[in-house]
Amino acid sequence: FHEDHGAAVTLGALEGTPIQTPSAFSILNGAVRTDQTTEFEFAYNVEASGRRVFLPRKVLGLTSSTGVEPGLQASTATFDEITVAPSNGYITDSAVTVELGQRWVVRSRVFCPIGVPQYGKIEILSFEDSTVTFKSLADNNCGYKGLEPGLPDR
Repeated sequence: FHEDHGAAVTLGALEGTPIQTPSAFSILNGAVRTDQTTEFEFAYNVEASGRRVFLPRKVLGLTSSTGVEPGLQASTATFDEITVAPSNGYITDSAVTVELGQRWVVRSRVFCPIGVPQYGKIEILSFEDSTVTFKSLADNNCGYKGLEPGLPDR
């Protein structure tokens, strides 16, 4: 089954927004608060220069014990054309600049009992002040990389 995190997910910047503002994204749970959990794939921030960035967990000093780090991979395909997550090539150890209309494939941290990550896709819809809004679709089936609505077959 695929998890569609609603019409849109909105995250506030890690710095400069109220602590109760969700600043991180979890493939499993959508928008989450960084003061309540470290169970997320990346956080969002606006740097002093105004650059908007996604910060994979490793950038925040949260490393994986499994050897598989959560990360992001840019895609030039449309949201609907992203149908299968790639196995490799994810940015895990540096901030990634995000811009309006960009699409990213997201690899999760390992939380599946069979020791593999889960995958999702997002598309940046808007920025407002210190927030980012994006749509997302995640494959919540352990071992599957399909990123289309409905039951996965891959």
